[in-house]
Amino acid sequence: MTVPFPGSASYWQSRYVCGGNSGVGSYSVFAEFKAEVLNSFVAEHEIRSVIEFGCGDGNQLSLAAYPEYLGFDVSEAAVDQCRERFQHDTTKAFMLADQYAGERAELALSLDVIYHLVEDDVFDAYMRRLFGAATRYVGIYSSNRHDTGDTAPHVRHRRFTDWTAEHAIAWRPLRRIPNRYPYRGDYRTGSWSEFFFYEVATQ
Repeated sequence: MTVPFPGSASYWQSRYVCGGNSGVGSYSVFAEFKAEVLNSFVAEHEIRSVIEFGCGDGNQLSLAAYPEYLGFDVSEAAVDQCRERFQHDTTKAFMLADQYAGERAELALSLDVIYHLVEDDVFDAYMRRLFGAATRYVGIYSSNRHDTGDTAPHVRHRRFTDWTAEHAIAWRPLRRIPNRYPYRGDYRTGSWSEFFFYEVATQ
């Protein structure tokens, strides 16, 4: 008997409670590549504050060089892990996603999250929060293609740039950075995700 998919939030809550991690995209060469791009972007644009929606287990964050950071996640277990891991780092704070109260930062990040938002309403709400939380830049690391239907239940690829073109009208594309390790049939050695940076078009 096939167990129905519990929903994106429930999936990640259960995954972390059961000892799972943020996935291969937050480790090894993928983590190093993402940190290189993000740390360079933060330094280049003299960004002082970063907010992230989907902080996960904090492994990716351990490579980050952000002056001030606030991370949110749907999983209480993931938030607890991050608080424990960075308990002596006063530049970082973590909260549950449903505790978000309008906090904003110069750069809002979404890393390997969008293609895990399988529900349309969850995706739309997430994107609105992501862009609404940024004052200068938005950084997205995600696939950007229509789902072919051959993915795992917790994965749904979307051409999210269609959403940004229609709904993020106060923002303009700034930079796209292809993945150093593109997908070639094995998710452990290659990824569909690329970097997409946006800047606010109206000051």
